[in-house]
Amino acid sequence: MGSNPRKTLRNLVQLCDIVVMLLCFGLGTITVSHMFSQVSLAEFLSFRVKIQNVLLFLGFVYLWNQVFTSFEMYESRRLSRRRDEALDLVKATSVATGLIYIAAILFHVEMVNYVFVAVFWASVTLTTLAGRFAVRTILRQARLHGKNLRNMLIAGTNEEAVRFARKIEQSPWLGYRIAGFVDEEWPGLESFHESGFSLACNFSDLRSFLRSNVVDEIVLTLPMRSKHSHASEIAQLCEEQGIALRFASNIFGLKHARSRTEEFEGDAHITHHRGTMPDGWAAVIKRGLDFGLSLTLIIFLSPLLLITAVLIKLSSPGPALFLQERMGLNKRRFHIFKFRTMVADAERRMKEIEHLNEVSGPVFKIKNDPRLTSVGKFLRKTSIDELPQLFNVLNGDMSLVGPRPMAVRDYEGFSEDWHRRRFSVRPGITCLWQVLGRNSIPFEKWMELDLQYIDEWSLWLDFEILMKTIPAVLKGSGAA
Repeated sequence: MGSNPRKTLRNLVQLCDIVVMLLCFGLGTITVSHMFSQVSLAEFLSFRVKIQNVLLFLGFVYLWNQVFTSFEMYESRRLSRRRDEALDLVKATSVATGLIYIAAILFHVEMVNYVFVAVFWASVTLTTLAGRFAVRTILRQARLHGKNLRNMLIAGTNEEAVRFARKIEQSPWLGYRIAGFVDEEWPGLESFHESGFSLACNFSDLRSFLRSNVVDEIVLTLPMRSKHSHASEIAQLCEEQGIALRFASNIFGLKHARSRTEEFEGDAHITHHRGTMPDGWAAVIKRGLDFGLSLTLIIFLSPLLLITAVLIKLSSPGPALFLQERMGLNKRRFHIFKFRTMVADAERRMKEIEHLNEVSGPVFKIKNDPRLTSVGKFLRKTSIDELPQLFNVLNGDMSLVGPRPMAVRDYEGFSEDWHRRRFSVRPGITCLWQVLGRNSIPFEKWMELDLQYIDEWSLWLDFEILMKTIPAVLKGSGAA
C-alpha cells in the first residue's frame, strides 16, 4: 500500500472515529433523556437545536479528533502490539471524555451528567477498540496474502541486525520483506554470511541501489561510535528520497531503561527512563489525589494534630514540631515536618549513641533510643509523629506513597549508585518498606523494595499500600 492509500486509510479511520463518537454521544443523550427527563427525545431535540448548540457540538467533535491525534492514534501502528494500541486508545477516550465533561459544565450543558459520561465513555471505548482490532485483523490477513507489503533494507550486519531480521521473518503478518543488508567489509561479515541473509550493497553503492530498487524503509543497526558518518549519510539519503528511517532507540545498549520520543521546538528527542513511574496524565492524577487526600486528612485530623502538639509542649521543653533536611525528588533538599519525639538536643547527642545502631547500612535506628521522650515513644509506636508530613505532601515535596525520604546524613553514607535510583521519584509518607516490617528489614532489602515500587508502579499499587498501611500502623509493625 503506497503513501496515498495509507493517507486514505488514515482519513477513513478518522471519519469512523467521528461517526462512532456521534453515535455514542446520541446513545448517552437517549439514556439520560429516558432516565431523567419527562420530555421525549424528539421534543428535547426540537427545543435545544440552536446555532450555539451546534457550534458547541462541533467543538466537541474537533476536540475529540485533536485528542486522538495527540495520542498518535492515526500514526502507523504496524510494529506496535495490540495491547499498547489498546492502552493508548483507552487513554485517549478517557482524556477526551473528561475534557468534554469539563466543557459541558462550563457551558451549562445539563444533558452531560455522570450517567451520560459513563454510558458515552464505555460505549465509545468498546466500539472504537472493536473497530481498531477489526482493522488490524483485516490488514493482517491482507499482508499474509501478499498485499500491503513494504520492502525493508537493513543497514548493518551485526548480531542486532540479524536478530531484528529474524523477528521480521517470524512475523509475516506485519507485511515486511527484507530487501537485503548494507555494510562494508569487517571481521564479523563471515559470521553474517552464515546466517543465510544476503548483502545487497556496500555504503558507497547505496545511493544507486536506492535509485533502482523498491525500498520503503531503512533500519539502522550500525554502532554509532564507529559508523556515525555512514549513519548520517544514510539518514540524509532517506530524507532526500522520502524513505522511512527506523533505528533502535537504545543505541547505548542500556539493559533496563525504557524510552519514549518527545518533540521540542520541532526537534524529536528520545528520552530514556527506568521504571514505570507516572508521567503525563498519570502524574497529574497521582498529584491530584495527593493534594486532595492530604488536604482532607489535615482538616479531618486537625483536632488530633492540635492535641498532640499541646501534649509535646507540656511533656518536655522544646518545639512541638521537628524539622530536618531530607533528600527529595532527584536529590532536591527540603525540610520534613514531624512531631518532635525526642529531647530538644537529640541531633547534638547523636555521636554519643551511634555505636548502638541496630540496622545495617548507612541509616541509624534503635528501638529503645535514650533520647525519646515519654510522649515520643507513644507517637513513634502509633506513627502519629508522621502526620505533619501531610503538609509536605500538600506542598508537593512528598507524595502519600513513595520511598521514605532519607536524611542528608544517611544519604552521604550510600556506597552503591543503584541505591540512588530511589531518588528518581517523589518520596512518600508510606511505602512497601513501611507495610512489610520497617526497621526489621535489612537495608539492602529496603532499597530493593523501593526499586520494586518504582518499576511496578500503578495507581492500584498506591491504593494497596495505603490500605496495608492502616493495619501496619495499628500493629506497630517494625516501629522504632
